[in-house]
Amino acid sequence: MLNNYDKIAGHYDTLSRLVFFKTQVTAQVDQLPYIQENSHILIVGGGTGWILEELSKTYTGLKIVYVEISAKMIALSQKRSYKNNHVEFVNIGIEDFKTDVLFDVILTPFLFDNFAEQRAAKVFGQLNEYLKKDGLWFQVDFSLNKTNGNWWKWLLIRSMYGFFKLLGIVEAHQLIDMNPYFFTANYLIVEERLYYGGFIKATIFRK
Repeated sequence: MLNNYDKIAGHYDTLSRLVFFKTQVTAQVDQLPYIQENSHILIVGGGTGWILEELSKTYTGLKIVYVEISAKMIALSQKRSYKNNHVEFVNIGIEDFKTDVLFDVILTPFLFDNFAEQRAAKVFGQLNEYLKKDGLWFQVDFSLNKTNGNWWKWLLIRSMYGFFKLLGIVEAHQLIDMNPYFFTANYLIVEERLYYGGFIKATIFRK
């Protein structure tokens, strides 16, 4: 199944931190103070669920829908302590997820780097329909900007996609710049930060 990390679920956090240390974690945690109390949150592709524990350190009463295609990632996430927040786990690909709920916040950490462009466009359009007006979209992904040694970023991303291709995990073979999708849909940037020499970009968009 494409874009499914079952094969490496138990080792995913260790592997990511061997390469990026805790930068992928930091980029996501830095966004969390923008969440308001009692928010309704959609997390797509949350992996092993460590973000649920981070949220529980600050917030109670959050309503969280946690959509993850990997059954093994869901199992790991369900073991996390999320205290007084309510979490609904949905083991399904985001393309097949349907809801009538409008969310205050959507989190898509390292989601779109898995998709070929056609699927990325479809998923963006789908999630856009699920976010309230003035809602926040926390987007974290890899970025091939032109500063701080572009050559090593290309080398690293090619190595990553080569590894995932070998395991038959993801469909993508190159990064997609998602900013044009957000700007076309009239989103505004609230905050943007770069990490790991500019290779990781964390953006908060307001609808």
